[in-house]
Amino acid sequence: MPNDGHASGTMTAPPASGGAATRNDSPAGRSTLDPAAWQSRRRTHELRVRAWTDPHQDRASRGEPHPVWDFLFSYYAFRPAWLRQWHPGPDLILAGEDAEAFLRWPEYERTAGGVTLATQALPEKRRTFVLWLRELLQATQQRAPFFGCHGLHEWAMVYRQAPGDVRHAAWPLRHGPAQLAAIVESLPLCCTHFDAFRFFTPDARPRNRHALDRTAALRYEQRGCLHANMDLYKWAFKLAPSAPSELIADAFALARDIREVDMRASPYDLRDLGFEPIPIETPEGRAEYEVRQREFAARSEPLRARLAALCDRLLAPPDQSRTA
Repeated sequence: MPNDGHASGTMTAPPASGGAATRNDSPAGRSTLDPAAWQSRRRTHELRVRAWTDPHQDRASRGEPHPVWDFLFSYYAFRPAWLRQWHPGPDLILAGEDAEAFLRWPEYERTAGGVTLATQALPEKRRTFVLWLRELLQATQQRAPFFGCHGLHEWAMVYRQAPGDVRHAAWPLRHGPAQLAAIVESLPLCCTHFDAFRFFTPDARPRNRHALDRTAALRYEQRGCLHANMDLYKWAFKLAPSAPSELIADAFALARDIREVDMRASPYDLRDLGFEPIPIETPEGRAEYEVRQREFAARSEPLRARLAALCDRLLAPPDQSRTA
């Protein structure tokens, strides 16, 4: 994946405000939100995401790890404060004095009607990333989804691993080492997602149908994969602050639901946390997992389309982006 010009999971650091130039025109094709309208949207967004960020920060303040939910803030390293921050996305002008606060971000500019995302061309490094992401989203959308992986990736991550090396060692496994190995060996490993495959144990990697590397996404990413659909959250926040915050929150909501199923289908016993296992070692469990896969694949499609449309919008030439 090309470098996107932002560090992984970060937004551009807001500099001191006050230096932004003012455009004398208001870009055509944009709608103006009065202060009451955009502040209402901002409050609605913050209330929504605080239902996710507040419990995480409360646990972190107590030093209390969570094997399911921490992943959404550690692997996906987008800070809770950034998730709470509201941004309108392209083609909206925020009216009123309070909108001046958005000029802390260099991606914003003043216009005659208020503050809006700037319309100048993307920096070359950023453009390279958005072009790559647009290609990935299109390839994933066009490739037939695969629903036969059975969620074995978490099992492959502990296959023939020493007990002390297990990632969530504070939580018991539902099977002993020998039985867990027998389950993995009785079912095909056919993971298509490199960022799951790279955590397979050395003994598990050769068992996978595909030898994946960093370049594999454009060749293998597909809509049946839980992790490919979770990653829509990553791609959304990597476009911040140009991405509408509602899109980022919608992608987070999907990622959160997928993460729960991902860990319920894992070999860990998390019933003490209220997560009943999806026993993919049985035909019934694999059937249930596939039903969930298909539901998530369907939910991912409109989000993927919204992200692709945002990429197109950001890649549009400046003059074209100002036309109605």
